[in-house]
Amino acid sequence: MADQLSYLFCTRTSRDLAEKIAQHYGKELGKINFQEFSDGEFEPVLDESVRGGRVFLIGSTFPPADNLLELLLMIDAAKRASAKSITVVIPYFGLARQDRKDKPRAPIGAKLVANLLTAAGATRIMTMDLHADQIQGFFEIPVDHLYASTIFVDYIRSLNLEDLTIASPDMGGAKRAKNYAGHLGAEVVIAYKERKKANVVEEMFLIGDVTGRNVILIDDMIDTAGTLCKAADILIEKGAKTVRAMATHGVLSGKAYDNIENSKILEVIVTDSIPVKNNLSSKIKVLSCAPLFADVMTMVHEHKSISSKFVI
Repeated sequence: MADQLSYLFCTRTSRDLAEKIAQHYGKELGKINFQEFSDGEFEPVLDESVRGGRVFLIGSTFPPADNLLELLLMIDAAKRASAKSITVVIPYFGLARQDRKDKPRAPIGAKLVANLLTAAGATRIMTMDLHADQIQGFFEIPVDHLYASTIFVDYIRSLNLEDLTIASPDMGGAKRAKNYAGHLGAEVVIAYKERKKANVVEEMFLIGDVTGRNVILIDDMIDTAGTLCKAADILIEKGAKTVRAMATHGVLSGKAYDNIENSKILEVIVTDSIPVKNNLSSKIKVLSCAPLFADVMTMVHEHKSISSKFVI
């Protein structure tokens, strides 16, 4: 049994997901009073005592930066309110693409965010499908790194697709695609892309045969959907019967919705780690990650092993 009370709070932009998590967790979200100033400054104040308890703060840190700042202020508020532990639940960890110094004078944004969360007072981080696994090592506190595969694998099986092939839209996702394929008994293909600048793919080549296959593209996030749509075009050109895409985080910026709607992709499946305007494209399907987070939060609070939640 847990030896302390638990409290759930959320950032404003992640409230829909947080309400689902709270429902599955079996506890209502705590109230937060927000004071907003005319210059854009805001102050979140926890509206109940959390002294000596375990606080779960739920909030994805997608742009704008206000989302990250709001979460940091909430962590600080919980720390100063004498919470015994502060678990920060970040379904989508922003700035994760800045995980290394890949050009001169570039920042490592993911490490900076890790430092900020820790300095604010977080005692544990819970997140899902980081852009790079090694970001876990940026923290000096425990990190529960969950995988959307626990959600996606069941959905893939429900499709009952014959001649299934798992595809990675780039070389970086080859390991992820291989793991999915091994779990599902499917074949693997990889799209190799060359970029001249961020979000713009110059050329793409396919490694593997997809003739007569039902292909599912697997990725950690969809941003402008340029890479995904280009990969789908090549897969269809190379003889694929159908192409679907699955990504944990539906960033969907720029012309993403138009790109998806006008592409040869049959269906795009994402989680609700980021609010998705799925009414802008008939091809987008959203699967909730709330039960996964609620289950793991319960296990963490009750000091139980969470290894059963790692499918891939």
